[in-house]
Amino acid sequence: MEKKQRLEKARIQAELREKMSQAKAVIFVDFRGVNVADDTKLRRLCRENKVEYKVIKNTLANRVCVELGWDDLKDVFQGPTAMALSTVDPVAPAKVLRAFTAENTALKIKGGVLEGRRLSEEKIMFLATLPPKEELLAKVAGSIKSPLSSLVMVLNGPLAGFARALNALREKRESGKA
Repeated sequence: MEKKQRLEKARIQAELREKMSQAKAVIFVDFRGVNVADDTKLRRLCRENKVEYKVIKNTLANRVCVELGWDDLKDVFQGPTAMALSTVDPVAPAKVLRAFTAENTALKIKGGVLEGRRLSEEKIMFLATLPPKEELLAKVAGSIKSPLSSLVMVLNGPLAGFARALNALREKRESGKA
C-alpha cells in the first residue's frame, strides 16, 4: 500500500515539474474562504483565458520548486495552496486572478514566478495592469516607425528641393525658347 502511495506521489510530482517548467508564469494563491460556486467561476475564467488552475500539495510543489531552482519560495507553501499557470501568455494568470480578487477578496495571492524569477504580490498586481502583448508590440513598432518616418522626410527634403529647382530651371529655359 505504501509503495503505491509513493509511486502516485512520484507521478504527481513529475507531472507538476513538467507543467511548472514549461510555464511562462506561475502564481500561487491561498484559496481559504472561497466557496464552491466562486471556485467554479474562477476555474471557468481560467479556462477561458488559457490558464491552468490546480490545487497542489505543498510538499510536492516545494520539492518541484527546489528542483527547478526556485529555492526562495519556501514561505509560499504554508496553508492551502493552488497555482495558476500559463504556457502561452505570461500575463494571463495575473490578469485572471486580479479580475477574480476584485470581486472575491477571500482569494489571497501568495507569490509567483515569472521566467524563473520570484514575484511578490505587488509585482503580480502590476503585471496584471500591463496591456496585452499585441498592444505592446504595436506601441514599440509605432515608436520605431515615427523616428524613421521623420528621418526619411529630412533626407527627402533636399532631394525634393533639388528636383523642384531643376523643374523650375527647365520651365524657365522652355519659356525662354518659346
